[in-house]
Amino acid sequence: MSLTDYDDRWRRMATAGENPHGEADFVCSYEPRSVLDGGCGTGRVAIELAARGLDVTGVDLDQDMITVAQRKAPELTWVQADLSQLDLTTRFDAVVLAGNVIPYVAADRRRAAVLACSRHLAPGGRLIAGFQLGAGWPSLPDYDLWCESAELVGEARFATWDRHPFTEASSYAVSVHRHP
Repeated sequence: MSLTDYDDRWRRMATAGENPHGEADFVCSYEPRSVLDGGCGTGRVAIELAARGLDVTGVDLDQDMITVAQRKAPELTWVQADLSQLDLTTRFDAVVLAGNVIPYVAADRRRAAVLACSRHLAPGGRLIAGFQLGAGWPSLPDYDLWCESAELVGEARFATWDRHPFTEASSYAVSVHRHP
């Protein structure tokens, strides 16, 4: 999939009357002032959060994605970095990992990525992650264990960004863990 195709998906949703900003709606419901958008891609979520008045920093491993995000919103802070090695001086009220970020992190670096995200949370901040569940991808028990090792406390889990209840039959999970 090209970067243009990636962005077109969201434009098609909006044209069809669907909400392409469910992740931003979800994050904003927690009333953060600052957000780190980990795995920000071309900036869709970060740009929407900034439009709503939040202080946002976007991080992605893929320089091509960061370049597109920078073109779309040069006023925002964009960082090309591996989440597992992220070391910014800023702490955030929320870190959002929307759209299968954790599964796309190399398997041997997933725990380190969660730990790095936790280190970037202000006290009381939330790690909010949504990802597909399936064979070869991280399991929720693994993800919860990584969060626990980062001293994060599970707060909520949903099957969608619209807060549909999570069940054993759910194929997607949105998890909220809080920094004590």
